[in-house]
Amino acid sequence: MTSGQTVAVFGAYGHTGRFVVAELRERGFVPLLSGRDANKLRELAASHPGLGHRPASVDDPAALDRALAGAAAVINCAGPFAVTAAPVIEAALRAGIPYLDVAAEIEANLDTFAHFADRARAAGVVVVTAMAFYGGLGDLLVTAAMADWTAADEAHIAYGLSGWHPTAGTRTAGTVSRQRRAGRRIRYSHGRLEYRDDAPPTLKWPFPEPMGARAVIGEFTMADVVTVPSHLAIPEVCTYMTVEAAGDLATPDTPTPTAVDERGRSAQTFLVDVIVRAGGTERRASASGQDIYAITAPLVVEAVHRVLTGQTRTVGAASAGALFDAPGFLRALSPHISLELRQ
Repeated sequence: MTSGQTVAVFGAYGHTGRFVVAELRERGFVPLLSGRDANKLRELAASHPGLGHRPASVDDPAALDRALAGAAAVINCAGPFAVTAAPVIEAALRAGIPYLDVAAEIEANLDTFAHFADRARAAGVVVVTAMAFYGGLGDLLVTAAMADWTAADEAHIAYGLSGWHPTAGTRTAGTVSRQRRAGRRIRYSHGRLEYRDDAPPTLKWPFPEPMGARAVIGEFTMADVVTVPSHLAIPEVCTYMTVEAAGDLATPDTPTPTAVDERGRSAQTFLVDVIVRAGGTERRASASGQDIYAITAPLVVEAVHRVLTGQTRTVGAASAGALFDAPGFLRALSPHISLELRQ
């Protein structure tokens, strides 16, 4: 439990935001509900009696300042993050409080490091982007697998999803990202991001049992290509997605997630399998669980807890793997994921 500190949640009424609000309450924090839609905010507040709610627009700095007043930290759950991240980070810097987001938009993640690394460091404020299933979990797994290695030749992060029913926010974020990169796909190779017009490869990935070998889309690039290279000397970082899940995402009429339990989680399951290689040696880590949107909540709330209790390695803009003790962080998620480290 915590000391009842107040944590502002921007985009609290969204699909992921609701999971984050519930997780904060479960961990003993007091969520302060915020977002751009005043009507949705009031509806959410009605279901959480006693919680404060403050609407704010990202183009109104004064409203954002009022929204964060009295908060110990802010979690941004409102996409597209290309629109929301910078204004909310600016407000967090003015308030002198930590900022964390759940962005899986590669361009927005890059912008956060590029525009706020020096300013956040100078202010002594922690700024964490992609503290979510995509970007955060993979980064923690790669960092844990690296252990005492200071560099590696390559890192591979394979996402074994039983399926993918994307939220409206996921679809909007994907549209924004595609527009920003002019429809090209992206990969991280030779120590830099490359933009390509060709089709990604399809191959087999040897997931641990019981999933086993599955067809995946190679170079299905996610936020890990920003978070991992931000602090680890690995020139090749590649992510993969099971073919079925990639197909669900590509299909316009795939329905949004449907709750199947009292926590509001969908029936979707995931297995994230990581391999890092250096010379002729290979190390591996994997994590499995239920619902990629729901798991983001314990990831970002554990991060808030560690930031506010001083369990961090640096200040400024940093990824999860750079900021936290990766094995310890992952083990703290044991109520939510099954973890295996093989070195």
